[in-house]
Amino acid sequence: MTNVLLLMSDEHNPLYSSPYGHPTIRTPHMERLAARGTVFENAYCPSPLCMPSRSSFMTGRYVHEIQVYNNCTANLGYTLPTYGRMLAAEGVHSVHVGKVHAYAREETLGFAEMLVPSAWRYPTDPNISRQPLAVRPDGPERADRFGPHPNPFGEDVVRVETAIDWLRESAPELEAPWVLSVNLNAPHFPHYVTQDLWDLYPEGGDLPAHGRDCASAQHSYAQDLRRHFGTEGFSEEQVRGLRRGYLGGVTWVDAQLGRLLAALEDAGLAEGTDVLYAADHGEMLGKFGMWWKCTLYEDSVRVPLIAMGPSYGRGVRVHTPVSLLDAQASVFAATGARRPETWRGRPLQEIAPDDEGRVVFSEYHGHGTRAGAYMVRGGRWKYIHYVEAPHQLFDLAEDPDETENLAAARPDVVAKLRLALGAICDPELENTRAEGFIRGQLETLADVETGKTEGRT
Repeated sequence: MTNVLLLMSDEHNPLYSSPYGHPTIRTPHMERLAARGTVFENAYCPSPLCMPSRSSFMTGRYVHEIQVYNNCTANLGYTLPTYGRMLAAEGVHSVHVGKVHAYAREETLGFAEMLVPSAWRYPTDPNISRQPLAVRPDGPERADRFGPHPNPFGEDVVRVETAIDWLRESAPELEAPWVLSVNLNAPHFPHYVTQDLWDLYPEGGDLPAHGRDCASAQHSYAQDLRRHFGTEGFSEEQVRGLRRGYLGGVTWVDAQLGRLLAALEDAGLAEGTDVLYAADHGEMLGKFGMWWKCTLYEDSVRVPLIAMGPSYGRGVRVHTPVSLLDAQASVFAATGARRPETWRGRPLQEIAPDDEGRVVFSEYHGHGTRAGAYMVRGGRWKYIHYVEAPHQLFDLAEDPDETENLAAARPDVVAKLRLALGAICDPELENTRAEGFIRGQLETLADVETGKTEGRT
């Protein structure tokens, strides 16, 4: 049986790291992990939004199955089994450090230890209306949130220190296998960094290769998101500054990975531990004029996933599409714990490097778009099914930047991937369920605002 150390960052686009080919960013510890382990080149999140993605990872279920559609906590607070609870029941010591941002209060999630968690808040995000589309009042203000700052990483510093202390002091005393999940907020916006990290990337403030004039930027869901966040007015200076700050944030996360690896080695536990690095979703960083996440385009829905340890080959690169749900399944496989048969995902250890037939799935029901959207990736092809807009098909081998929609030209591929989507869910039915749930959340928020009810979850 193998221990597992999982570091999960927030909003890390894998293309902004050296193992995934970025030419200048400095991520030496991710490189080390990649050289000694396995890089999953096409890893996807369950949904490109914090709470749905993290809740799905927690529970091993698709987002539409657990009905955690957005970042609003109204009408949530479910009692659902988590991987922490299931591992603990199997005799594995499960520890969660840091950011939670899930469907229920942190103390109800069943981990053996819950250390410096982010606090449950109500309602977290009330801007969830899809029809009519909510427009955020603070969208344009976000454009100035970058650059040197005296305390840019806040609670993340304490989280890493706590995890290091646990590795050095608690882990060596355990007789049972353990899983330590360290969850950071960085490199999530705002893109504030220390002065030294800002100075590290004087050339980092470049512009996206594909802007608002690209055909994919004209899709109605992309236009919805730009309107929702108010990003149309971002100046060139702001775009450059946000992108430069982001590079510094990723490098800071990489340094924390290095510190955790050093602590693991100092404790004499490295040889018997799998180490995984991942993120809950990506970041558009101005591509197509879009920022943050909330879209099924690659920069938003793809995540880094690098694994090293007894369960993984050395210097391996896996092209087969995988999901964070597969990463969760791999934790059970490594520790020898039984995983519920109804949970989604397959252990990473069992996935062939080049399986053209494997399909992975992601979905989005959150703020900023008029209705739901669903992604199916299989081989070189990626299909995005929109409930209230034209569908898209991209050949990622020839067009990795998703600039040419081939849905009309390749109906045969669309039909094949649409069939695969239908085997997972009925997209129109699930959109209707989601809309009903979101309307219930909005009614609860309205009742709280008018004093009819107290805030509840």
